[in-house]
Amino acid sequence: MESSSKGEDEVGGYNSSNVKKAKLQSTLAALLDDPILSDVPKKPTLSDVDTLISLEMGSAMRISVQKLDGTSFDVALMNSATVKDLKLAIKKKLIEMEQSKMGHRHISWKKVWANFALSYHNQKLLDDNSALQDSGIRNNSQVHFVSYVMSKDSQRHSKRRKHRFFHGLNKRA
Repeated sequence: MESSSKGEDEVGGYNSSNVKKAKLQSTLAALLDDPILSDVPKKPTLSDVDTLISLEMGSAMRISVQKLDGTSFDVALMNSATVKDLKLAIKKKLIEMEQSKMGHRHISWKKVWANFALSYHNQKLLDDNSALQDSGIRNNSQVHFVSYVMSKDSQRHSKRRKHRFFHGLNKRA
């Protein structure tokens, strides 16, 4: 008899935990639909929430990013963020925006950063390790995407050059 009542408790416990999860999910969905919390992502991570709390406390900054088509979006970063952190935040935000509009779509970020750069007051942000504050970027600043062509000094060898290099070695041998 004990085993039958124990089995009923487990079933009841299982059902009550599912009910609690469902209530939590509905409460979270209702909170995220609140206009006050419109800047919280639909599936927030702990770091997203931490950055937004820091933004409210003044130890983070909101940066507006203007795309080439004239539209813009905001990202939140810590005050100590680097250009690389900004690029990662842009990548995360754009992937989130694309998935909410069209579902999954692949963006080649290697090609994006090879052909475009971020600019602040006509100064291209090319050094990924430099702090944003060193470039003068503060809270509520606006950065822009601009076309960018790598100089020959900083550009890596393309496959074609490697092919010609090895082809030349074969002719000499």
